Amino acid sequence: MPPAIPRATYRLQLSADFDFAKAADIIPYLQALGITHLYASPFMKARHGSTHGYDIVDHTRLNPELGGEKGFERLSRALRAHDLGLILDFVPNHVGVHFADNPRWLDVLEWGETSPYAVSFDIDWEQLPYRARGGVLIPILGSAYGEALEAGEIELRYDPDEGSFSCWYFEHRLPIAPERYGEILRVIVKHAEAENSETGRRMLELGSRYRGLRHPNRKEAPAFKAELREIEGSAEIIARGLSAYGAGPGRTAQTLALHHLLERQHYKLGHWRLASSDINYRRFFDINTLAGLRVEDAGTFEAIHRLVKRLIAEGKLQGIRLDHIDGLRDPAQYCQRLRRLIREAQGQHTAPFYVVIEKILGGGEQLPAFSGVHGTTGYEWMNAITQVLIEVKGLRSLDEIWRQISNTPPRLDPVLKQAKRRVLETLLTSEFIVLSRLLARIANGHYSTRDYSADSLRQALELYILHFPVYRTYITVPGPTAHDRALIEQTIELARADWFAADDGIFDFLRDTITMDLLKPGRPAHSALRVRRFALKLQQFTGPVMAKSLEDTGFYRYHRLLALNEVGGNPASNGLSIPAFHAMMSARNDQWPHGMTATATHDTKRGEDARARLVALTEIADEWAAIVARWKVLNAPHLVITGEMRAPSVTAEYMLYQSLLGAWPVSGHDPTFLERFQVYALKAAREGKQETSWLNPNAAYEAGLRDFIARILDLSISGEFLSALDAVAQRLALLGALNSLSQLSLKATLPGVPDFYQGTELWDFSLVDPDNRRPVDFAAREKLLAIIERPDWERLAETWRSGEIKFAWTRHLLKLRNELADVFTQGDYQPLDVTGRDRDHVIAFARRRGRDAAIAVAAKSFAPFTQGGRTWPRAEQFEGSIDLRGLTLEGAHARGGEISLSSLFVHFPAAVLRARSEAPAKRIRQRASA
Repeated sequence: MPPAIPRATYRLQLSADFDFAKAADIIPYLQALGITHLYASPFMKARHGSTHGYDIVDHTRLNPELGGEKGFERLSRALRAHDLGLILDFVPNHVGVHFADNPRWLDVLEWGETSPYAVSFDIDWEQLPYRARGGVLIPILGSAYGEALEAGEIELRYDPDEGSFSCWYFEHRLPIAPERYGEILRVIVKHAEAENSETGRRMLELGSRYRGLRHPNRKEAPAFKAELREIEGSAEIIARGLSAYGAGPGRTAQTLALHHLLERQHYKLGHWRLASSDINYRRFFDINTLAGLRVEDAGTFEAIHRLVKRLIAEGKLQGIRLDHIDGLRDPAQYCQRLRRLIREAQGQHTAPFYVVIEKILGGGEQLPAFSGVHGTTGYEWMNAITQVLIEVKGLRSLDEIWRQISNTPPRLDPVLKQAKRRVLETLLTSEFIVLSRLLARIANGHYSTRDYSADSLRQALELYILHFPVYRTYITVPGPTAHDRALIEQTIELARADWFAADDGIFDFLRDTITMDLLKPGRPAHSALRVRRFALKLQQFTGPVMAKSLEDTGFYRYHRLLALNEVGGNPASNGLSIPAFHAMMSARNDQWPHGMTATATHDTKRGEDARARLVALTEIADEWAAIVARWKVLNAPHLVITGEMRAPSVTAEYMLYQSLLGAWPVSGHDPTFLERFQVYALKAAREGKQETSWLNPNAAYEAGLRDFIARILDLSISGEFLSALDAVAQRLALLGALNSLSQLSLKATLPGVPDFYQGTELWDFSLVDPDNRRPVDFAAREKLLAIIERPDWERLAETWRSGEIKFAWTRHLLKLRNELADVFTQGDYQPLDVTGRDRDHVIAFARRRGRDAAIAVAAKSFAPFTQGGRTWPRAEQFEGSIDLRGLTLEGAHARGGEISLSSLFVHFPAAVLRARSEAPAKRIRQRASA
């Protein structure tokens, strides 16, 4: 049986090319590596061809493209045979919509608000502008609605197997409301000149008989469709008569007929660009094809968790990773319901069930104590490791370089604020409009607040969002916690200070609406339903705003040090001292000892070893300014300049140099590198939303960017630059490799569950997705596992470029972690004092449980020991000792309660050793069991 709390997880990205069967094949390898739990990407039925699985269209079915039930059963058998658990990346927040594959969404389009599934989707039915009846905007058209209609791209079709009518726009199905079937039949029969035929008369009689269809009646509709299907010859008449709706060039009457039919549906077709201003269903961020789910609805919760409950009951699922929990209306309520569901599924065999959440914490933000949750997926700890490895003094030099390159102070706040404005004006305008209108309706609901104009309220709300410092609050119907109330108050005061019009209490009104104090006894009567809807909906909005503004905009504008531009990170961080790091980990051990510790995920902006390389820039920061200056001169002839356009921009060029160093292949030529890097650069430019964007691509700039990269990476014309680039990359590669080994050592020994992203047992210099989802050569890794069963560390150090040293060290750490499972899962955390000249270069701590213990030591800032990244460090270069403080090392040369750094760093500057404790360690408190 796998342990209830994982000792190590391994993330696999499943797809049609790497399905359940292929996952099953590598289970023996994962077990031999030391993994205890397979952590799988979503495997419910997703959109055809999905490479990530987050566009689920049916939560109740296993994905047939991964092998369906049969393939999953094979994977389950392999996991059981090797005592591995399974953790599912579960998506409760959204589903894939549009196209023709989500039956619940199609039902909503067919029946509107009367659909039993309408409650599952967060749709503002009355928000469509310039439309008499309610409906949902469907922004799928590649051109203006009128152009698509007149071009004949929208087509009415009949499905003779279902007896149903739908409009189709290429692969998108748009069901016709049954209340319109009688009208359609009359038009079709007449157009087919079949009124006098027996079949035509029966069709007309059918259309007139079902009067109930004028007011949607789900009980009558199936019988209507069945009877239509069974009328002999009806399909042939319909096929002839459908041309009455055959819109196209020169077919004015037919175009109008189809238009009038479409206007009387429960949806409104529109150009895809309308999504930024008119969309009226909650999306996952700004992705039109992912619609938010109202999982707070009990029926919806039950439906999407049905399969999960079965898998838990069958003992085939041992953990869940909850995707984008901040998108839910009430995450606390959701976690309570999930915990009850897990207990019901387990029945009498109740055992700990591992649950972690994808949650990005802002600076100083604490994770709420959600029921049954063991912690986060580890973004915050990934960034803590990066920050402690940084050479803090080097950041000051990088600050000055960024000041000169960007011609702005090295401050993130103005960049983030500007990015938020851009997002509110473009990507998320629709959602912001919905909130602004709702706020105005609340104000207009009482004479004491009706003078706050809609425009003033919109501006005040915008300022609040611009200054809101984290992803969201967690207000529930009873009101905010003391922490959330303080956060709202602080944000309101910042917004008020940024307001230059007359206040007249507008910010007090906004604050009282957000906190729902407006509903307290003795206050003017406002609509409780609207106030609660606004306050709870605002929380679901600030998260996407922050994500799109910081991660997907700010990270691609602020390039002071790209190693810090990571999911859950702070690009303006000043690093983390070793004492502060120890304090953070001690607190973690007390509060969230079983959350994940990640150093790479499918969401990270670059591979973990590319990031470790870029950390080393802080060690050569004084040289970096001259290096960049020289490269800019060498590459000036390759810039593409047209009028005022410069491709790449000055700041983008600086970003490209850092990105090249992080990903540069230093152990051989990579024929795919140029294309991969061009794809990355294009994505980075569009995400930055300055010279170009996803919404409005600048073809000239993008072509110039591709050309610039092609020229500077062309050996025939940029030999001098490439030689200089390679020389710096080789130095950073060595420093980065040492950083990576320290990063790995910390991840595997700190409080928490170390998570390994697929393929990162070897060096990982990948770029942002989709580059980090490339196939992994598991066959090569399986062969390597046998070779390094008894590692020759001296040889591995000499051949460090191959990545085998990282692989062997990963295997060694996981072996030790399994042998000392209680120490690392339940043990305490004890910082160890380092003395001597190099004390500031060493992070040392002990993990203890009872008499058993382990000592972990990792070095940092390696430039002084490597001639600036030119030679592998030798043990005797390190001067200093570690105070063992009541610990005895097994088989080590410790004297007088100390051990020297030189005796620890024999092969490379990291060590994890068994030890014995002279006094029993206390047992840690388990937060998630509360």
